[in-house]
Amino acid sequence: MAASFGWGTLAASSLVIGALVALRFRIGLRAIGLIMGFGAGVLISALAFDLVQEAVDKSSGHGWVVAGFFAGCGVFFGGDQLIDRLGGSERKDATGGQEGGSSLAIVLGTVLDGIPESMVIGLTIFEGGAVGAAYLAAVFISNLPESISSTSGLVSGGWEKSRVLWMWVVIALISGLASLAGYALFQDSPPDTVAFVLAFAAGAILTMLSQTMMPEAFEHGGKLVGIMTTLGFAVAFTIHTLD
Repeated sequence: MAASFGWGTLAASSLVIGALVALRFRIGLRAIGLIMGFGAGVLISALAFDLVQEAVDKSSGHGWVVAGFFAGCGVFFGGDQLIDRLGGSERKDATGGQEGGSSLAIVLGTVLDGIPESMVIGLTIFEGGAVGAAYLAAVFISNLPESISSTSGLVSGGWEKSRVLWMWVVIALISGLASLAGYALFQDSPPDTVAFVLAFAAGAILTMLSQTMMPEAFEHGGKLVGIMTTLGFAVAFTIHTLD
């Protein structure tokens, strides 16, 4: 259980690293958009090969996978709608759009974005299978552009740098706890339940990408985002095949 918390926190530690990069260096909006596109490609590959495929392999029938996928989509969509109404709709905006929003909603929204992927780390790490290392690397890589973009926007929106940094530290620890929860709650579950949870995370992550990360990436990076997304996908797929 300690290992699951440690691995989950390690994967989320790139949120802090990305924040430090954004606080230390001035990064242009176009570069941020391209970096976010790369991160989106990494997550798309991870959810396709390390979540959905693993869910299919574990389940006794595709119904568990389909149900989990749409359940994850629905839960994230509903949660995101609530966060938007509370004032967290611009949490990934790199231009400072967070200034008019709610600080609590921004933090809650950022936690919402990361919990599904963190729970999967705990769920799979005890198995020692392909999902563990490949997925862990994919989450670590994809967190960097998300943190860089959000940090740049928060600072532009008037947040103090120390406050932004501590926010990411807290979220990294929460991600570790989510990983621990995934380990503790599902390690003895039957294969169909594990398949459902994996597919649930995949649906939630894909919905997050479509609603928040990819639109922001294209807005600032333009059509070159397509190339960066493909590159991110290829990098994550290579990690998967080598694991």
